[in-house]
Amino acid sequence: GQFAARLGSEHDPFYVYGSENDPLRFTAPALTLQAGRNLDRLDAQQALMHSFNTARRQLDHVASASNFTNQQQKAFSLLASTSAAGAFDVAGEPDSVRKRYGETMNGMSLLMARKLVEAEVPFITVFWKENTKLNKKCRSAGGWDTHGNNFNCLKENLLPEFDQAYSALLEDLARRDLLDQTLVMVNSEMGRRPKIGDRRSGGVTGAGRDHWTALQSVVLAGGGIRGGQTYGKSDKNAEYPAELPVGPEDITKTVYHAMGIHDLSALDEQERPFNLLDEGTALTRLF
Repeated sequence: GQFAARLGSEHDPFYVYGSENDPLRFTAPALTLQAGRNLDRLDAQQALMHSFNTARRQLDHVASASNFTNQQQKAFSLLASTSAAGAFDVAGEPDSVRKRYGETMNGMSLLMARKLVEAEVPFITVFWKENTKLNKKCRSAGGWDTHGNNFNCLKENLLPEFDQAYSALLEDLARRDLLDQTLVMVNSEMGRRPKIGDRRSGGVTGAGRDHWTALQSVVLAGGGIRGGQTYGKSDKNAEYPAELPVGPEDITKTVYHAMGIHDLSALDEQERPFNLLDEGTALTRLF
């Protein structure tokens, strides 16, 4: 999911919200200065917060209090950073750049992702914003869960928006000499059933595809990955892996490898050692 899980809450992400009705406007509630506040007042507020935290140092051994303090410091640092603040302003990008990505919620999210890479944010996740106008047409929540009318929804709605924004992101990163140092991964939590026909949309005539957990595709680009290659192969019906089966743990280890992280040992809240991920092997032959 989108949280830090065993890494601890201090590593939870800051959220950025967007709007389908105003795709050029994003807000980060944890990183937004309220009206009337400037950086001088922010510094004073941080000093006051430091006093409170010092007075409560007896609580430092409590993980939740310590993690909250860490989150405070991260928020203050980002608020005071001009490069981070500029990363949230997609409206300031040239018209030609915005049009290349597509001025949709998802297109502008990927444009912001490029800006966050430039600001040296080390880990960025973009969740596809579902278009609720497609609910009835695709028998879904407006995203890739095409329980009905699968082929038309992909061809007419989902793929054109994705292809434009995703290709723009890779092109933009490459043009700025950022692609080699940035691993871009496209994935989801499952694949789609190979056989057409979903009971949610009336079976075969509804042309939907149900959930399928035995097989899916993951796309990796940049970050040292060699382009123009595939890894693994399905059977003839695209139901199950046939060659070089890969699990989520292998993909995760590959991401760690691209980030230069090979020691996955950590300490829990009681200072006991554990391994973040015992299973899996990095797919080093992709690099």
